[in-house]
Amino acid sequence: MEKIFDGKKTAKLGTATNPAVINVQTAERVKELESVFEENGWRYTIGLEPDKPEDIKDLEILLNPLKTKIADKHVGRNEPCPCGSGKKYKKCCGI
Repeated sequence: MEKIFDGKKTAKLGTATNPAVINVQTAERVKELESVFEENGWRYTIGLEPDKPEDIKDLEILLNPLKTKIADKHVGRNEPCPCGSGKKYKKCCGI
């Protein structure tokens, strides 16, 4: 049986312990992406594989990090209704 969670925190992408791994097809593309990594101070490994399709998933994750979502505040039953009627939520829109 495969263990799913081992209790260890994963390292942040682009660091020495978890470098970004990308594969490209041309040497020009290697130089282009090296400059992007150096500019941002990220650790990386670039593979030059002309026969395989380009894989820059890790770079896309670093350039477009996920934003934290904040949940909307829940309206309580006895609070004023957010529609502005002046009634309690339970007697107005919370039917």
